[in-house]
Amino acid sequence: MTEKNRMNLATISKFREFGLLGFIVLLTIVIQFLNPAFLTLGNLTDLIKNTAILSILALGMMLVLITRGIDLSIGATLALSGMIAALTVSAYPDLHPLLAILIGILVGVVCGVVLGFLVSKVGILPIIASLGLMNAFRGLTFWVGGGEWISAYQMPSSFKNIATSSFLGINTLVIIAIIIFLYFYYFVNNTITGRQIYALGSNPDSAKISGINSHKIYMIVYTMMGGLSGLAGVLWVSKFASAQGNTASGYELTVIAACILGGVSINGGVGKVTGVLLGAVLLGVLDNGLPLIDVSPFWQMGIEGAIILVAVLFNTIVKKTVEKNNRLRRVI
Repeated sequence: MTEKNRMNLATISKFREFGLLGFIVLLTIVIQFLNPAFLTLGNLTDLIKNTAILSILALGMMLVLITRGIDLSIGATLALSGMIAALTVSAYPDLHPLLAILIGILVGVVCGVVLGFLVSKVGILPIIASLGLMNAFRGLTFWVGGGEWISAYQMPSSFKNIATSSFLGINTLVIIAIIIFLYFYYFVNNTITGRQIYALGSNPDSAKISGINSHKIYMIVYTMMGGLSGLAGVLWVSKFASAQGNTASGYELTVIAACILGGVSINGGVGKVTGVLLGAVLLGVLDNGLPLIDVSPFWQMGIEGAIILVAVLFNTIVKKTVEKNNRLRRVI
């Protein structure tokens, strides 16, 4: 991708983010007008905490999509990590919460490494490999838990406080999400590996010719996605005080939707951390606000689907416009 193209995409991306932010503000005003309870402190706190977990996963999925991949196993990885962490703290109530978090992350990393190996070394298509592992991890979750739930009374207060505690008045979930957001912002914009991820997604052949180790990049991306899924698993189980085999079933589609809404291209090479965050916030506003104004759950799904479709169409139009401009310049 030439410097001119990068500048064009950066301009379009910035315009898109401002448009998305404006839409979120407009949607918030409409919902607040219809139900004044929307902007109350309690409701906003719930909205932000729910969006925190979604944004953590969406940032990892962004890297996967940028490399032209996809990970459909993150919901199952989340469930498996959360189940193992919950079983561990129920057996050892005095276990430090940080160790429980590390256990969840470790489980997620192992899952991510397996998927990364299948994609980078074995050469299986990401959608096929992740689909197979999704079922495998989901089945493993049921097996590990013995088909039973781990409920709130089986978890120590220290574990449940991971998601409910606060520091300087800010919920721990939100603090963790902010830290990960800042890390990812630095990683994709200021590291060689971050630039290589974009290069690989933009043009895999050119990236390989230029000396980029595609196998290494794929392993890094899927391992990071797995680690974030493991972290999200612990946070999820701590927040809802429940671990079960079908935890976060289908949640991977919501995560992918947040990325697409945020401007991440499923064709690879395009995506920004700030855009993904706005995409997650938009879905959070929709999930939280639509029930408050008595929108039917069926209509909620339809509205979210329509918005996602518009986002995909916009991405497609942008891509075709850039390609058309490139062809015209070459002719001239």
